[in-house]
Amino acid sequence: MRFALLALLLAPPLASAATTLSVCTEASPEGFDVVQYNSLTTTNASADVLMNRLVEFDAARGEVVPGLAQSWTISADGLTYDFQLREGVKFHRTDYFSPGRALDADDVLFSFQRMLDPAHPWHKVAKSGFPHAQSMQLPALVRAVEKVDAHHVRFSLNHPDATFLPMLSMGFASIYSAEYAAQLMKAGTPEKLNAQPVGSGPFVFRRFQKDAVVRYAANPDYFGGKPAVDNLVFAITPDAGVRLQKVRNGECQIALSPKPLDVESARGDAKLKIEQTPAFMTAFVGINSEHAPLDKPQVRQAINLAFDKRSYLQAVFGGSAIAAEGVYPPNTWSYARDIPGYPQDIAKAKALLAEAGLKDGFKTTIWTRPSGSLLNPNPSQGAQMLQADLAKIGIQAQIQVIEWGELIRRAKAGEHDLLFMGWAGDNGDPDNFLTPQFACASVKSGLNFARYCDAKLDGLISQAKGVADQGKRSELYHQAQQIIHDQALWLPLAHPTAFALTRKEVSGYAVNPFGRQDFAKVSLQR
Repeated sequence: MRFALLALLLAPPLASAATTLSVCTEASPEGFDVVQYNSLTTTNASADVLMNRLVEFDAARGEVVPGLAQSWTISADGLTYDFQLREGVKFHRTDYFSPGRALDADDVLFSFQRMLDPAHPWHKVAKSGFPHAQSMQLPALVRAVEKVDAHHVRFSLNHPDATFLPMLSMGFASIYSAEYAAQLMKAGTPEKLNAQPVGSGPFVFRRFQKDAVVRYAANPDYFGGKPAVDNLVFAITPDAGVRLQKVRNGECQIALSPKPLDVESARGDAKLKIEQTPAFMTAFVGINSEHAPLDKPQVRQAINLAFDKRSYLQAVFGGSAIAAEGVYPPNTWSYARDIPGYPQDIAKAKALLAEAGLKDGFKTTIWTRPSGSLLNPNPSQGAQMLQADLAKIGIQAQIQVIEWGELIRRAKAGEHDLLFMGWAGDNGDPDNFLTPQFACASVKSGLNFARYCDAKLDGLISQAKGVADQGKRSELYHQAQQIIHDQALWLPLAHPTAFALTRKEVSGYAVNPFGRQDFAKVSLQR
């Protein structure tokens, strides 16, 4: 007995149990090769946890900060950007890849040239194309990406662009391992880049089960410091009510995109905290201007005038959002406050339909997703309210509920009529709404859900990007907003408040106004 007690006293202390942060998310990512996709769900599951970019956007400070590039310089004419890379940044070591070197300029060249150069061997591998790079017109903007030395990369532009640096903080600008890509291409399995990702970010990919779970492990070699938790789990939970129940039961420590009613319910729960911030986002109904009779501006204006937005906001957002009258949130610089929205006016809406030769109305479809999200908390109720209001002016709209991944794919192909959708700006710049959603190049890439290409509007957007002075850019954006309003390309709905529910033991988590996720510094108090 004494020997047993002595052995126990001399035994080394037990290692502390591994900590796992479980996050209840609302949908499956479309994949993990983030350059192929445009949904925030995919960005959160890939770029935000697995990857890094040359620069990042600090939402709290409202400015671009160093990422994989520790510093950069911009030439006086705005045409040359030189980035000095951090040394010693390691790519993930996994069961399927063992890096032979640290990150260097070759990785940056690979990451951008695959998007920019149609002759690049990886260009055609992306079955979904490069929607963000295409819509942001990156191939026309970037003349060359060059390796000056192992840790010095130079971007040469064809013309100045005030949005270029913040653009590089977007998920699609993530830096990939050229070494891993070469390994996959040699093996004849390039598609694995989308299924077995490798990055340099705070977490390492472990496993994905569609509509169920994504598992990650902390990256012990992360240049920003090993994350505070050992494991990260995305528990894919489409139903917001179930997400609330899971966080209450401790099955998840963070629940994303709660419904407004669930937020109110959580206020009385001593085990939970509510994190929130005004979201730099706009919920809207995209109106496909390529489909008759939606190609007539009077019809699109009539749809705007028919909708009771006030009742919609109260029913769907429960007072947690403000009405959207235009494209981007009112705290955006260059927001045109003097351009009015479309208050509900049934008589005027009917008159516009008659003017368009449609006094008896027409048939159309409304597309929406099955599960709620921050930008669409109650898809079914919202679609039914729009359907009922359109019926008042003779428009018979059939509601079609389509799974999120399929909805995105088909909407990018322009198959929709009316589409409940939302957009989140990545860096506070107005162009982050205008170029992806209204530029002509974005029709081809699929992000322009209005499917509208107009030379004057396209010219204003393009011209503004080449101007450094914010006041002059604002003047151009004001003209662009006027065209978007007059053409009624969207039915703007809401600018929501971004919420997340967390357990009391969670610390270090903050809701990002752009919808990005950072779990690297989140810890769980015992």
